[in-house]
Amino acid sequence: MRHFAVVGSGPAGFYTAEALEKAYGEQARIDILDRYPVPYGLIRFGVAPDHQSLKAVSKRYDKVAESAGVDFIGNVSVDGDVSVAELLDLYDAVILATGAPHDRKLGIPGEDLPGVIGSGEFVGWYNGHPEFADLDPFLNGTHAVVVGAGNVALDCARILSKTRVEFEGSDIVGHALDALDNSSIRTVTILGRRGPHQVAMTPKELGELGHLEAAVPEVDLADFPPVEADEPLEPGLRKSVTILRSFADLPQGKPKRMVFDFFAKPVRIEGEGRVERVVVERTELDEQGGARGTGDTYEVPASLVITAIGYSTSPIADVPFEGGKFVNDAGRISDRLYAVGWARRGPTGTIGTNRPDGYEVAEQIASAMPAGSSGDKEGAEGLKRLLTNRGVMPTDYDDWRKIEETEVANARPGSPREKFVRPHEWMSVLGR
Repeated sequence: MRHFAVVGSGPAGFYTAEALEKAYGEQARIDILDRYPVPYGLIRFGVAPDHQSLKAVSKRYDKVAESAGVDFIGNVSVDGDVSVAELLDLYDAVILATGAPHDRKLGIPGEDLPGVIGSGEFVGWYNGHPEFADLDPFLNGTHAVVVGAGNVALDCARILSKTRVEFEGSDIVGHALDALDNSSIRTVTILGRRGPHQVAMTPKELGELGHLEAAVPEVDLADFPPVEADEPLEPGLRKSVTILRSFADLPQGKPKRMVFDFFAKPVRIEGEGRVERVVVERTELDEQGGARGTGDTYEVPASLVITAIGYSTSPIADVPFEGGKFVNDAGRISDRLYAVGWARRGPTGTIGTNRPDGYEVAEQIASAMPAGSSGDKEGAEGLKRLLTNRGVMPTDYDDWRKIEETEVANARPGSPREKFVRPHEWMSVLGR
């Protein structure tokens, strides 16, 4: 029997467990560990609450968790309750699928002013992440700035612009829904350092913006190259640019505006005691397609600034770490230690990108430890004994089902669930 520990229960973790289960069948036990009592990681805490079709991928993960050789062990902090070295003593291989939960900094003056937050914090706040339940973003001003040209930036801008009615059917948490319903923000400016041809925004996410009840997206066609220049673009990007162009033809007059400001690089954030404006430098494309400052600056009003420029993984003691992710060679960190997903390659790609990633690492492990070979590791039995001695109360998938049933029962009308946002609430459902 082989024993494997997958650290992290988001997409990368579940796809890796699925791949290992297929490779070994009854000859292996795979434990998916998570620091929270509940699974799904990015699916629960990162995917926008009004994108329920994307969250439905969790049903696939349920099938993985229900496999005879796969177990979920929640409420366990790796590098807190147990070390990686201890896991390697207990398991034949350890796979780090911890994601990239930390916002990258802009590195400009003023970004530490009150009112400047990272997209990870903001997304966590409206998605019920326990670390950000008390974030209380400042929504009493009229202008918000979102820095970034990817789908997360669009998520943040869209959430700020929707009406309460438009959140029907979503699982946005109640404290965020109420705060957004009372928001005074009327203009959301999206700053992109480069132009429309360099966005990382997908057509589906852009297309939604043209149908918002109270907000209208705005672009300046002067930011776009001639239409014929779109032809060489990859099809998905070409469609995105076409949608962006179409925003120029939308009728104005709605109470909220979503302004796309391209070739705009924030260089300074200013305000007396809290953020009031972003100083932006106009850019142009250099020979390599990067953004080059022109020296021309202007100010964008901002009572709230959300940065969506990337994320980094949490370092773990004694695991080589550089550039926001674990140092690895095609997923291999060292003997019997691997990384998958964003912890391996950085915050790139879609949820589905993690599947081939997990399967590739599973193939490496199966090559090093062929099915039919056996090890002498204790696996979950040894881990649970160690945790008990340390006063840690792990949860399993049956526990998660109880929590899920309670969240569903607590849902407001039209919502699939009302999430608990504090670990003690999860544990209290279990009588612990």
